[in-house]
Amino acid sequence: MATAAPSAASRIAVVTGASSGIGAATARQLAAAGYRVVLTARRKDRIEALAEEIAQAGHQATAYPLDVTDRAAVDEFATAFTTIGVLVNNAGGALGADPVATGDPADWRRMYETNVIGTLNLTQALLPKLIESGDGTVVVVSSTAGHGTYEGGGGYVAAKHGAHVLAETLRLEIVGQPVRVIEVAPGMVRTEEFALTRFGGDREKAEKVYQGVAEPLTADDVAETITWAVTRPAHVNVDLLVLRPRAQASNTKVHRQA
Repeated sequence: MATAAPSAASRIAVVTGASSGIGAATARQLAAAGYRVVLTARRKDRIEALAEEIAQAGHQATAYPLDVTDRAAVDEFATAFTTIGVLVNNAGGALGADPVATGDPADWRRMYETNVIGTLNLTQALLPKLIESGDGTVVVVSSTAGHGTYEGGGGYVAAKHGAHVLAETLRLEIVGQPVRVIEVAPGMVRTEEFALTRFGGDREKAEKVYQGVAEPLTADDVAETITWAVTRPAHVNVDLLVLRPRAQASNTKVHRQA
């Protein structure tokens, strides 16, 4: 994959939710593309191990434990930077698959706080630094759930619609500033934790999500897409990029082999 070298003013890339899955894969690929990556997540041991892995590969990485829903902690984190080049808002996730009639409001609240308010917190705190770089990029990792509904997904769908609208509105509001706003919306991605977390650790339910699907997307597939979008020339804004595995035609139509 050919990529443009990041400019000196925009070499720092902050990745949220970097302890596993898409976030960890994106951190690896941005580091390989020449960025100094800052890894944030709540699990300190995970991001420290990843930072060490990236350093051993000859790249630059720093781990910073952070809960994106804690605004005071996010504001303190932002003071560490004069400018940054890239913010990848990846922290998020799904909880439960109950219908609207019986969904747990606490799960809905947690999903909204992480997927929407967490993205808002980091974006607000770091936007001045992105503008200061003269060539900034905000990435919002949403989901195809942010563009279509499906039964049993009401809380997650609502949260990801919120993330989508945040990205779309921000792009309108800061047009003319030297900052791009990119939304990447993956469909079915098989990672080690997404479905397992959604179903409260029930591995049998988690496995059924992917049952019969020959090749769901991987975290690396999504990370490569994010890295490609970020490394386009500064005048090129990838407003919205939706990616799904070939076996998935929509949120509700998936080809499953017998």
